[in-house]
Amino acid sequence: MAFTLTCIGGAGKVTGSTFLVKSSQASVLIDCGMEQGADFCETCVYDPFPFDASSIDAVLITHAHLDHIGRLPKLVREGFTGTIYLTPPTRDLTALILLDSVGILAEEAKKLKREPLFTAEDVEATFKQFETIEYHESKEVARGLAVYFRNTGHILGSASIRLTDEDGTAIAFTGDIGNAPSPLLPPWEAVDDVDALLMESVYGNRLHPSHEDRLIMLQKVLSDGIQRGGTILIPAFSLERTQLMLYEFAHFFASKAIPEVPVFLDSPLAIKITDVYEKWGGTYFNEEAKNEINKNKDIFSFPFLKKTASPQQSHEIEKVPGPKIIIAGAGMSHGGRIGAWEARYLPDPKNTLVIVGYQAPGSPGRRLQDGAKEIRLQGQPVKVAAHIETIEGWSGHADRDQLLAFAEAALRGKRLKTIFVALGEPAAERFLAQRIHDYLGGNAIVPEPGEVFHIGADVVKQAS
Repeated sequence: MAFTLTCIGGAGKVTGSTFLVKSSQASVLIDCGMEQGADFCETCVYDPFPFDASSIDAVLITHAHLDHIGRLPKLVREGFTGTIYLTPPTRDLTALILLDSVGILAEEAKKLKREPLFTAEDVEATFKQFETIEYHESKEVARGLAVYFRNTGHILGSASIRLTDEDGTAIAFTGDIGNAPSPLLPPWEAVDDVDALLMESVYGNRLHPSHEDRLIMLQKVLSDGIQRGGTILIPAFSLERTQLMLYEFAHFFASKAIPEVPVFLDSPLAIKITDVYEKWGGTYFNEEAKNEINKNKDIFSFPFLKKTASPQQSHEIEKVPGPKIIIAGAGMSHGGRIGAWEARYLPDPKNTLVIVGYQAPGSPGRRLQDGAKEIRLQGQPVKVAAHIETIEGWSGHADRDQLLAFAEAALRGKRLKTIFVALGEPAAERFLAQRIHDYLGGNAIVPEPGEVFHIGADVVKQAS
């Protein structure tokens, strides 16, 4: 057999992506992510890895979300000395995300009365092991193993990863697949040259509204909120969702689709990430967005946008009378500056909370989405009288039909033996796997955590 695949994290769960691939000569990890939200497992996050970190020859990163990179410094801390391969934008974004998480993890560790998962020193050590790789570049990353990255259109720099051994046996990992068409990124590229494929399934049993429909809904919600004279809160993930919101707002204001009101980007991390998007947009965006950059230079800004990086600047926002819009993290209302704004503005019925991202079961955002009339924020009960609006479809993840199209494109190569369906809630994984079987005639497996599979050019089977 050419490879063994062990599903360490991300099997039966949306988050915690970590997959171990072994050949006869080398061992590599695909992603090294942290479990978050409803998937959070204290043991899974803090306990040692179920392998010797020093035995790993290389780590290959699909993209910069914390649930795909969040335990990299821990891996380095425990003895990993190999190279971490990632695209140039993913390198820059990963550096920001990991440094930002140090303080949050320190606070979490204090509550749990244990050592932090990693320190700033561990993060700096991790940076020294980064090596970038471009899309469509083939590179040997360990003895007898070559890697090839393709765009997945999920976030800036996101990639599917194909591993090929000396005999030509190949396995690929999608990481997360983008929600096409994206206003900013090119659509995903097909992976039709592998023997086995592990793909995500976050929205494997759901459909998104079209881009046109969700723009109409967003415009209406914003217009209604502005007309009420209240404050509009948008809990947005700092990476990708915030940049999409700024891009669409710039278009709304330029076309007079909504009245001109102050907009505050109240997130130091989102401000820095937007700078990375501006740095790499001319290279990695789709042609339409590149053309806009050539014409307008800054596609994420407009005259009445204020970026409030410091705490003092953030505190000044409250003095600005409504109507106004505040974009702040965290995306599921489970921390960050958005919690303070929600505590301040949710009790007033003229205000609006606009949910534009996935809300994990158990998160404050999910409770608000489900209609909670009272919620605990920052340790205090908060009455909910504001309008709560959910606009589906802004996720960076492909929906059911897009995922099925990705699988169909992969099977078109006539080489693929098995599709592993992972990185989703169990119901979504099973639904998508059944669709692949019933509609495409493909062999789809939903792996269990810790399950091991043998993968060869002629056969894929579960280890005994």
